[in-house]
Amino acid sequence: MVMEALSNTGQLSRFIFRLDRVRISLWLIGLLFFTLLVPTAFIDLYGSQQERDAMAETMANPAMTAMVGPGDLANYTVGAMTAHQMLLMTAAVVGLMSIILVTRHTRADEEDGRIEMIRSLPTGRLAYLNANIIISLGTNLVLALISGIGLFVIGIESMNLQGSLLYGATLGGTGLFFAGVTAVFAQLSETSRGTLGLSVAVLIISYLIRAVGDVSNAALSWLSPLGWVTKTEVYTANNWGPVLILVSVSIILLLIALYLNAIRDLESGFLPSKPGRRFASRLLQSPLGLAFRLQRTGVIAWAIGMYVLGVSYGSVLGDLETFFESNELMEQMLTPAAGVSLTEQFIPMLMLVITLLATVPPIMTMNKLRLEEKKERIDHLLSRAVSRAELLGGYVILSIINGFVMLSLGAIGLWSAGAAVMEDGLGFGMIYAAALAYFPAMLVMISITVFLIGYLPKLTNLIWAYVFYSFIVLYLGGLFQFPEWVGNLSPFGHVPQSPIEKLTFMPLFLLSALAVVLMLIGFNGFNKRDIEN
Repeated sequence: MVMEALSNTGQLSRFIFRLDRVRISLWLIGLLFFTLLVPTAFIDLYGSQQERDAMAETMANPAMTAMVGPGDLANYTVGAMTAHQMLLMTAAVVGLMSIILVTRHTRADEEDGRIEMIRSLPTGRLAYLNANIIISLGTNLVLALISGIGLFVIGIESMNLQGSLLYGATLGGTGLFFAGVTAVFAQLSETSRGTLGLSVAVLIISYLIRAVGDVSNAALSWLSPLGWVTKTEVYTANNWGPVLILVSVSIILLLIALYLNAIRDLESGFLPSKPGRRFASRLLQSPLGLAFRLQRTGVIAWAIGMYVLGVSYGSVLGDLETFFESNELMEQMLTPAAGVSLTEQFIPMLMLVITLLATVPPIMTMNKLRLEEKKERIDHLLSRAVSRAELLGGYVILSIINGFVMLSLGAIGLWSAGAAVMEDGLGFGMIYAAALAYFPAMLVMISITVFLIGYLPKLTNLIWAYVFYSFIVLYLGGLFQFPEWVGNLSPFGHVPQSPIEKLTFMPLFLLSALAVVLMLIGFNGFNKRDIEN
């Protein structure tokens, strides 16, 4: 019975790999390159133990612990530094990779009718999901091996074979865990959008629980899979136990997904959508209203997530204030700007992370239009009294409002939590001004997406590479000491770092003007090009 349900799994595995071989290869090459680049850069930047100890002092504060996790700061070798500053972030990216790849060949294929067609062939009921699991397992296993062996082969003294293999195994285990999470949600949700949203929500919540736990209650971190990542203590204690937990829970999740897949009907889910209204509301009488209705659940979820993210960062500012008061070395290293406290000097770094994450929802909103086009749904709208400009304009307006709301909620969360835990509190005007300064840069990212939809629709997803580039060069720019021009290639690199720097009008005006120009060009292209069929 089981063998019959899994029949032709091997052929389907080869089929899925053939479809995704380029996509998987790009993920693996990018992750491997980034993994090997960091420790070699650390050797050049922090050649002596004295320099590494100084870096350890800068990392020994609650804000950095919340962002990257705890580390062995007493023995801050290149290996310990690499694991401390990069393992958690890389693991989160690996988790996102697994979520995207598994969603693509579960709910997305089911929505598009591919699984129904495959089941009409002599294949088992569970064969396609099982093939997807095999590809995910293989992808993460290869990632674990090439990362672990690669880190050992570069020959850094403090990065031994056991620690390197543990580093790779932690990444692979994290990827497998989120593959299991996504496979389960693919059975629960009725849509690929719901599957992706729920899985990403688990990833974000895992990060937030770990952040709070690492700062205030270490036991709480054990409730988060990303907390298990930091518990491995790679290149120091080398604990393999958390990896075994990751793999064990992953197997349980994958078995649950197979069971749920076996007992549900095709195109159904265990979290069914509620029945719609008999008559449409007035909201649906415009492209803007329809665009919002299609993405309402995701927008609300992201809004809650952005506020919680701001609160989680703001909640550590009180501990950060206490840390600075008791650490003379940090007071010497961080000379405050006029009228700006040492704690407030960390605001630009926190605001950058909040802004980059707040940029994701508006770009997703714009990409939704491209997805609707690929699935030939916008033809129904354009065949009615709806112009292309109205259709695109609805998504653009929603995207701009979405970005503004997400940025505002992140800033409000940061201010409200910071004001509650700090003795002198935080000025709302200072925090909100620092956040709104990034809004023109966010508009540029939205406008680039509009331009791609208008002229290069098949390359629309390149915007995600640009967002990732912005994160790397700005968030890690100081760490790697990138030249200034590298950061200036991102619109976020031109934003004044308030409250440390004075807010100037001209860069923000130029960014806004660039956004308007790119949007107009994108509108022109969308009005003239053929709609994809």
